Amino acid sequence: MHLFHYHLVTSELRDLEGRYLAKLGFDLVARHGRIGDEHVAIEPGVSWEKLTHDGFKLRLTELERGSVNVVVQPGHWRIPRVDHLGIALDEDEFQSVLGRAMQWSLRVQEHGGRRTFVATNAGYRLEVHPPRDWIEELLAEKDEFRLAELQLRADDPAEKAGALADLLGLELDGTSVVVGESRVTFLGGGPEGRPELYGERFA
Repeated sequence: MHLFHYHLVTSELRDLEGRYLAKLGFDLVARHGRIGDEHVAIEPGVSWEKLTHDGFKLRLTELERGSVNVVVQPGHWRIPRVDHLGIALDEDEFQSVLGRAMQWSLRVQEHGGRRTFVATNAGYRLEVHPPRDWIEELLAEKDEFRLAELQLRADDPAEKAGALADLLGLELDGTSVVVGESRVTFLGGGPEGRPELYGERFA
């Protein structure tokens, strides 16, 4: 089980993108959006000035370093909020998560056979994956760079952490859950709904 991805929503997208690129050493995978009615994926090397000139409307930016994949999407909040966490599972773990979701009547959404989202009913979702070649290739880089801890602020840290632990079948350590080699810690003083990004620690 590995936490390899998280999806952030913010009104300060360019600043957040710049932080991952300039300060944290991530690579830009692509910017996805529209020019007119055409859906496009813009590869690295094209400036924001040119994109603005071309009438590009951003849907999301994808960034990657080592075994960590981060997606940033435009939204209402200045401080980034987490829409979902991406978890790589073995086949048995994947089926167990889906079984618990069905048992607890949690919403499960399939997207094109490539992605499965499970609602936690705690303000955020999980994107769960059985073994996939592209994830295995990504996780092969975990010795180079991986997520050690993700710290999130929430209105009810115990509820947020409990939902994650219960759905993944993991132990709860206060308001923290260890997912593979990564710790997810929920802190108080945050908003209702989607938790805020407070901090990251990489190894």
